[in-house]
Amino acid sequence: MTAEPTTTVDDFVAGLPKCELHLHIEGTLEPGLKFALAQRNGMELPYPDEAALRAAYDFDDLPGFLTVYYEGMTVLRTEQDFYDLAAAYAAKAHAQNVRYAEIFFDPQAHTARGVAFDTVIRGLTRALDDAERATGFQGRLVMCFLRDFQAEFAMATLVQALPHKEWIIGVGLDSDEAGNPPVKFRAVFARARAEGFRLTMHCDVDQKNSTEHIRQAIEEIGVDRIDHGVNALEDPALLALVRERGLGLTVCPISNAHVTDGMKAAEIRALLDAGVKVTVNSDDPAYFPGYVAENLAALRGPAALTDEDLVTLQRNAIEISWAAPAVRERFLAALATYRD
Repeated sequence: MTAEPTTTVDDFVAGLPKCELHLHIEGTLEPGLKFALAQRNGMELPYPDEAALRAAYDFDDLPGFLTVYYEGMTVLRTEQDFYDLAAAYAAKAHAQNVRYAEIFFDPQAHTARGVAFDTVIRGLTRALDDAERATGFQGRLVMCFLRDFQAEFAMATLVQALPHKEWIIGVGLDSDEAGNPPVKFRAVFARARAEGFRLTMHCDVDQKNSTEHIRQAIEEIGVDRIDHGVNALEDPALLALVRERGLGLTVCPISNAHVTDGMKAAEIRALLDAGVKVTVNSDDPAYFPGYVAENLAALRGPAALTDEDLVTLQRNAIEISWAAPAVRERFLAALATYRD
């Protein structure tokens, strides 16, 4: 496993109002909660304790991570399980001064093993509603399709989601990118756009055909933003297209350090300097240890981020978010007050 980046969170980072746009709710399943859910559901995990479970998180590429990730979520079975998962993240986010988050969930990973779509979404939305009432933290859901399944399964999942449109702000695409380009899901995303969903897609770091996949996501799918996407720097014309269209990139430094050759700090700095609306997020923080504050802290030194840069990253995030205008205005006002 890649050495952990330094994640001492300074006072400025800790107090900074934050917006997170690249967070997989299943990736927030901490070992303690995993053991608790396994016990509640009468399951026995193949690890003696939490330390042994965390030690099993030994991966250095995307497929290795995904194997552990999908195994871990098998403890999620009931509506209460999904409620507890989202409630735990909402509490952590509020503690880190995350004001607003757009949260990925992977329904196919659950329906494929017999968990009803309604079970998943009702548990998640009930927890987020309760958290908003209790603390003011706002979480909105982005439904991701698993790209290593067939496009027909994604289309069926989209149709299954239509009765729940008021709870789902957009759709995305994640999982193993190898051999699964964006255009595989062209018809699914066209239908999603027609149904009123916003669009995003993972274009993971340092994958085969990375720049071509970014181009497809922009030109052939028409995404509103891109998750990861730092390889756009390799193609000046592609970078110009990202900038011209005002597309944001949701990057995840600590997870980068686990599945590729580093946090991509230099690349993130270059994107920021180029005027790209780059943002910093936590991805799967139970597996790549570090929530959004730790990601900002880890990146601060290597990317030479000033306080003003940190504010810019948060301004970028809310500007490329799909938040309601009133939410954006409140967030921007909080940023202005914090900076001053």
